[in-house]
Amino acid sequence: MYFKQFFDKKLAQYAYLIGCQENGKAVVIDPMRDIDSYIDAAVKEDLTIVSAADTHIHADYISGLREFAERGIKVYASDEGDKDWKYEWLMNSDYHYELLKDGDSFKIGNITIRAWHTPGHTPEHLSYYVTDGALADEPLGIVTGDFVFVGDVGRPDLLESAAGLKNVMKMSARSLYNSVVEFREVPDHLQVWPGHGAGSACGKTMGAVPGSTAGYENRTNPSLMAASSEDDFVEFILDGQPEPPLYFARMKKENKAGPAVTGVPAPRRLTTGELAGIADDTDTVVLDTRERSDFISGHIPGSLLSPLTGQFNTVAGSYINEKNKICLVVDEHRLREAILDLYRVGLDQLTGYATPEDLRVYSARAGNLDTLEAISFGQLKNRSSNSLVLDVRKASEFHNKGHVSGAVNIAHTRLPAELEKLPDDKKIYVHCQTGARSSSAASLLKRAGFKTVLINDDFSNYSLAQD
Repeated sequence: MYFKQFFDKKLAQYAYLIGCQENGKAVVIDPMRDIDSYIDAAVKEDLTIVSAADTHIHADYISGLREFAERGIKVYASDEGDKDWKYEWLMNSDYHYELLKDGDSFKIGNITIRAWHTPGHTPEHLSYYVTDGALADEPLGIVTGDFVFVGDVGRPDLLESAAGLKNVMKMSARSLYNSVVEFREVPDHLQVWPGHGAGSACGKTMGAVPGSTAGYENRTNPSLMAASSEDDFVEFILDGQPEPPLYFARMKKENKAGPAVTGVPAPRRLTTGELAGIADDTDTVVLDTRERSDFISGHIPGSLLSPLTGQFNTVAGSYINEKNKICLVVDEHRLREAILDLYRVGLDQLTGYATPEDLRVYSARAGNLDTLEAISFGQLKNRSSNSLVLDVRKASEFHNKGHVSGAVNIAHTRLPAELEKLPDDKKIYVHCQTGARSSSAASLLKRAGFKTVLINDDFSNYSLAQD
């Protein structure tokens, strides 16, 4: 059996290519939207991808399942859950597909993939037992999707906290408890291949190790160990879950209804003359990927800041509507990276890009660049009474790590939905723990017309500034 794990660092997402080397066929489980990387990897191993499968309707990225279906590949998806959690784009379609229920299986040469219904994170969630029939008649491991992670389990609150359903959080947590009880009976030696690693918002304490075993997780995973009783588990698993990024609700809807099949965008490089028109185009969002110090010093008016760090997809996905046209400011050698990152969260309307050098030339020729006011915590004490401090850290940070007296707390990835709660007649001083999240938040506030000041400082300096 051939086995390869793919990892996207920004979304902390794992996908799997599993192949039978005897007959040269392979399956991809939980593919991302840009499927050519899996096809390339298969070809290098003399394998042909003949099928693809999803563990569940994803909330944090656009699935590649439809892309495979469009190319004539047979796809497998869950037929569990109620009528509200079906793959609508597959139902009664002309695609080559099969819907799976608990215990159903399919084969790739000597390899058997068997579905196991593991609800809780979502009602329709499947995990997949993988058996290499050339060596044994029992499974080698389980692709657990967003059910069991290394050191955590998939959060059961997203249908309510992200997708907007009412009063389903505890019910989902109780479903997850039942799935966990079943997992506690899984043989210790089975390998666990999760759908995410550290950094994903689909859990709260998952580890960075790419795989584990059922025995190790049952002995060390705090979420599994909390299942001493149903009530204890529900209380534990719902406590301290971070605020989900705003774009999660959109991903759920698109993966359920059917992602658009557009192909990877190929934006053209804009002339410096065209940049002037972009600045005046209210239908276009300029997404600036430079470092925040460069953005503070000068940027196209109305730009949003999202440096190409681990938060890039999350910030862009939460701040930009899928219908917006997007112009990137990005280094040429990182253009492809930025395009794929946006494509993976359903942001396809990339109409153009400019490099930092283009921006410098544009500015030198009297182009209109804007700046962002930035101060330190030491200067915060000089603010006027007609102002507000906005803390864009997570609620857990706000409550557990101290905060500015009187500050308002809104997590940076939830900010677009909360703008109406902010006063438009006050100057808003925005901060986070280090200045990274707050710099993106400040760009959003400034674009929305608020009088914005970035506290470009580490929060540890706040207490020192009060002495």
